[in-house]
Amino acid sequence: MTGQTFDLDAVLRPRLPSPLQPVADERFDRYGVRLLLKRDDLIHPDLPGNKWRKLVPNLRAAAGRTVLTFGGAYSNHLRATASAGRLLGFPTIGVVRGDELATRPLNPSLRRCADDGMRLLFTDRATYRAKDDPAVLARILRDAGTGTAAGLRSDDVYVVPEGGSNAAAAHGCRELGRELRDLDEDIDVVAVACGTGGTLAGLAAGLGADQRAIGFPVLRGGFLGDAIRALQTAAFGGPAGDWSLDDRFHFGGYARTSPGLDAFAGDFEERHGLPMERVYVAKALYGLSVLAAEGAFPSGTTVAAVVTGQENRSAQASSR
Repeated sequence: MTGQTFDLDAVLRPRLPSPLQPVADERFDRYGVRLLLKRDDLIHPDLPGNKWRKLVPNLRAAAGRTVLTFGGAYSNHLRATASAGRLLGFPTIGVVRGDELATRPLNPSLRRCADDGMRLLFTDRATYRAKDDPAVLARILRDAGTGTAAGLRSDDVYVVPEGGSNAAAAHGCRELGRELRDLDEDIDVVAVACGTGGTLAGLAAGLGADQRAIGFPVLRGGFLGDAIRALQTAAFGGPAGDWSLDDRFHFGGYARTSPGLDAFAGDFEERHGLPMERVYVAKALYGLSVLAAEGAFPSGTTVAAVVTGQENRSAQASSR
């Protein structure tokens, strides 16, 4: 299948540009802050939000080769990659963190990956942490059966990093910034939740000179700034756009919540009829509400929050 090309827009039929939804919410209105939601979750039912924007440039580069990528047991990125493979007809391999999962029944997220044709390869956590080491990656590829005995060579496999964040993904997410730059709306600030940093790296690069982006990391560790700078250097040759991070709203780490966050998300759902994805989107909106209360935005500021994906109840349940 190497060399095969796809008309991705024709096959997947994305909704682009994604809609912009005004939201009247007193937690912002009382401070003179206008809130808009950039509904990237409506781009495609199987590749919503930043998954579409990050994956599609990589799928074009893969050109029909087997796509191998990485994720945890409830990874939305693995699910989106598996769905793309089913829809476009190319093989996928998911390297899953945690070899103990190999002997357990598949959770709903991994079952969906398998049903979409993804081959799941479970690896121990030490190997997973070292997956960017070329020697470790070569061993993972051998374990995945990509040797000549399996009829595939390593150059027949296109490797997409965890979360889909690489230079190609940053270029894809730059289109999100350009959509927000070119609107008739005067948007001052754009907010997005961050996992591996690819969305913010591209988003900031596409915004106008008078716009800035705020990222809300959903993982602990304080490493994301360096990762975003490295992505922008790889994609654009250096720093791009005005962006910053606020590390206060990860609530303990990936897929972690708190009673306060759950109450905020449930209230937002009830007020606005929007199913609130807890792992990413709720944390960004909660962070924005705190910043508004702290006076971080002058009265008259328009803030657009990117709804990067759909809720995954199985992932939420696993964190409790």
